[in-house]
Amino acid sequence: MFARIKSLFTVADLRNKVLFTLFIFAIYRVGVSLRAPGVDAQAVSQLREASQSQGALGFLNLFSGGAFGSFSIFALGIMPYITASIIMQVLTVVIPKLEQWQQEGATGQRKITQWTRYVAVAIATLQAAGLTFIFGQGNGSAFFGAAATVPDVVLLDPFMPRALIVIPTLVAGTTMLMWMGELISQRGIGNGMSLLIFASVVSSLPALFGRVYAERGFGALAFTIAAFVALLVAIVFVEQGQRRIPVQFAKRVVGRKMYGGQSTYIPLKVNQSGVIPIIFASSVLYLPQLLVVLLPSDQDWAKSVQSWIDENLANPLSPVYIVVFGLMIVGFAYFYTAITFDPAKQADTLRKQGGFIPGYRPGPATERYLAKVLSRITLPGALFIAAVALVPTILLGVFVPGSQNAFGGTTVLIAVGVALETMKQIDSQLMMRNYEGFLK
Repeated sequence: MFARIKSLFTVADLRNKVLFTLFIFAIYRVGVSLRAPGVDAQAVSQLREASQSQGALGFLNLFSGGAFGSFSIFALGIMPYITASIIMQVLTVVIPKLEQWQQEGATGQRKITQWTRYVAVAIATLQAAGLTFIFGQGNGSAFFGAAATVPDVVLLDPFMPRALIVIPTLVAGTTMLMWMGELISQRGIGNGMSLLIFASVVSSLPALFGRVYAERGFGALAFTIAAFVALLVAIVFVEQGQRRIPVQFAKRVVGRKMYGGQSTYIPLKVNQSGVIPIIFASSVLYLPQLLVVLLPSDQDWAKSVQSWIDENLANPLSPVYIVVFGLMIVGFAYFYTAITFDPAKQADTLRKQGGFIPGYRPGPATERYLAKVLSRITLPGALFIAAVALVPTILLGVFVPGSQNAFGGTTVLIAVGVALETMKQIDSQLMMRNYEGFLK
């Protein structure tokens, strides 16, 4: 490992890419600390404390690297772009034009990326307007009912002129993050958007380790570190696991030369969907908290509904929350896997290329086999990510209250997935620039 790190900084091109990526990270962290104009500093201090809790506030603060808790210019984080990417990926299956663009290669991908940016800006505008009106007109505690210390008003008076400044500022912050992510992808190392999420979820870990030690003592810190390491090992083991389906290509004669005949495999990851089902399930689970704000506050039945949602759907230790969240993660895992891997299309591609799976005829038989294998490996992968999202949160919520949001499985799953993918790209870059390994 140390030899790879040394080689990474020995090659000038790779060294410049790594330094450029770190430079973008530094700009990102500076932007996180810049508070949006027209925001009350005292209210932001209360919001920062409330954002340490589990629930909608904790979810937003986690994926913004602490920017939401500070109501900074990057308060929305990169999540609008991630949401837009997921929406475009789902629409690709539904809209024929998008599917045609996807099949056009680099040209079509540029068109999809451009429309993804448009959708991301639209989502960011809606989210910025929603948060500004929620925290600007005294609805903070009503919306985030699970966190009792949420300030009702964050913006300074008067509301409307300041809101017209805050909303464009938050949208511009998200747009700048999209641009920074694309700069990393083009001139840095790894996938820019994924690395920005990685920086967001990892940035709060050192401070929260210190908070656990200060509030709960050394025993709680040791338990948290042990749970963190065990979860890390388990995620790496499953993330690297894959089912390799052998594929044989038939020989063919072109002129006087014979082509084909080689053997390869189709790698199917155990966790094919990654962290997307957790994000889907979390977003859907927060919809009741959004809708309950629309209920009349002076009615007893509305208060009962809000109380039930706060106790069951906003409390990560509630049995209702655990069951509903787990089932939604498993369901979304199957849904997203079906979108990203189409057995019929894969079987047709193999048939056109002259390939076949030993023991299965090309065409419908191959399609049925791929669908069966995909369904069998998706179940343990879905159960694993459900366990990763729920079990650490429950254990830490019981034994180390207050740390479950930071050290939950979602954080580690994102960090490990992005780190492994980035290391693979670094290894491929080193292999391209160093041919000595092939000669040994």
